[in-house]
Amino acid sequence: MRAKLFASGLITAVVTTSFSVFMQPAIALDNQKMLDAYFSVVLVRGFNANGGLAYGSGVVISPTEVITNCHVLRSTKQPWISRGEDTYSISSVKADAWHDLCLVTTDKLPFKPALIGKSTELKRGQEIVAFGHSNGVPSPLTSSGAVKALYDSDQGKVIRSTARFAMGASGSGLFDMEGKLVGINTFKTGGHSSSIYFALPIEWLAQLEKQPEITTFPITGKALWEEDEDKKPFYMQVAVPETRGDWPKLSQVAQRWTQTEPKNTEAWYELGLGYENSAKLEDAEKAYKQALAVDSSNFDALLRLGSIAKTRGDAAEMHRIQLALNDLNKDVAAEYSEMLGCGAGC
Repeated sequence: MRAKLFASGLITAVVTTSFSVFMQPAIALDNQKMLDAYFSVVLVRGFNANGGLAYGSGVVISPTEVITNCHVLRSTKQPWISRGEDTYSISSVKADAWHDLCLVTTDKLPFKPALIGKSTELKRGQEIVAFGHSNGVPSPLTSSGAVKALYDSDQGKVIRSTARFAMGASGSGLFDMEGKLVGINTFKTGGHSSSIYFALPIEWLAQLEKQPEITTFPITGKALWEEDEDKKPFYMQVAVPETRGDWPKLSQVAQRWTQTEPKNTEAWYELGLGYENSAKLEDAEKAYKQALAVDSSNFDALLRLGSIAKTRGDAAEMHRIQLALNDLNKDVAAEYSEMLGCGAGC
């Protein structure tokens, strides 16, 4: 069976899944901006062809507009917005099927619109939080995490994060710690503990707003994450083998990526990951160092170089990396010390 990326959107209520929602209490929800972000997330619902109730998520961006994923609107001819027992009809939609973003027009909503941020201002390791109706629960669930990687795409940055989401959360919001909407949670790899989560950049809203209004449902059209495997962006092509631990395949794809985009730090990091887990430590070390040559703030590459140094018993290199991480990110530096089991003395 061909490996695939999966959306987490509109599903019928009669389907059960093995996906879990991970609640993390670290987010300070008493902060007013975060509360406003939380309450800007709504349910997108509808009846499918079999009469079953289907659902996804969306984010209020104006008194009469909600942004969601287009694949959320594929299974129903009669979608609506809901919050608790209240419902709001959808009259029209602007669709960008390829980018998998849809902007629905509704009755006037009594909810405060989300503040709009910028994916282009995010940094690796930055804290973020996802709010979404995973599994169709009536109140948004919270998943905190961090930015894992950023991929340039059409004037925005596709966001890979550790903020987990499950079925029903497609179209939900990814927010920075100032409560600004930076991305729309859209697709993930299969699996459970090793899944990789992607959000589309909020900058794509600008192009979406220029699309013509249509009034017929369901929405049709292939999304970028549904493209044939060899035609997908490289950051998608590496996701499945990384999740499955298929290191030869990861190395193969990452090699093509580095050849196509030699100035992409993520490409070199993925190549290093493939080599390291294939016991090709010298090749891995070269790849990680190239990742750092492109972007000296790629602390993931530094972490892996530290692990290789420990394998070799190179205490001086381990200490050098500890000092570099201290300058980049104190939390990551602490993680590094714990990973290597050497405390602050690495």
